[in-house]
Amino acid sequence: MLRSSFTPDLIEAGCDEVGRGCLAGPVVAAAVILPKNFQHERLNDSKQLTGHERELLQDEIKREALAWAVAEVSHTEIDEINILNASFLAMQRAVSQLRLKPELLLIDGNRFKTQEKIKFECIVKGDALYLSIAAASVLAKTYRDELMKKLDAQFPGYGWKTNVGYPTIAHRAGIKKLGITPYHRRSFNLLPSQTELFAG
Repeated sequence: MLRSSFTPDLIEAGCDEVGRGCLAGPVVAAAVILPKNFQHERLNDSKQLTGHERELLQDEIKREALAWAVAEVSHTEIDEINILNASFLAMQRAVSQLRLKPELLLIDGNRFKTQEKIKFECIVKGDALYLSIAAASVLAKTYRDELMKKLDAQFPGYGWKTNVGYPTIAHRAGIKKLGITPYHRRSFNLLPSQTELFAG
């Protein structure tokens, strides 16, 4: 069972991001403040859940959370500031959109920086330890997956409906055959040969 809080005395927001390793699309982050002593049997790290489970949990999280927000940093911003800083920025943007101001941020991972004057704790594999981080993981994942499925309709041939932008064999085969789209991250190693191909 995941823990409901890091400390019972502060308003905590769990924060997580998805899409760091993708070749295309934005990096997306979510921040979630759950009620104290919140419990849920099925809520877990989004990577451990099926797409259907995430969809069901997404609605529950939005309904039960005291506050939640999702934010993205675009592929062009990623190319400008690098993926690590883009991940930090996405989480900052999500936190800044919360309607309730948190007193402590629980960050999934081992590094974070922010301009917000809010205390934070970095927790490695925090999405498998704390409910608020797991909830943020689910919201970020469902948002980004839906976005990439919509982009797949605009740019077929890369398999985004299933690989959601990650560097799968099908995705790289699409890049080799069709070139890159306006949504590809040009600072990433899109093909092992670093061949630069442009589409549309």
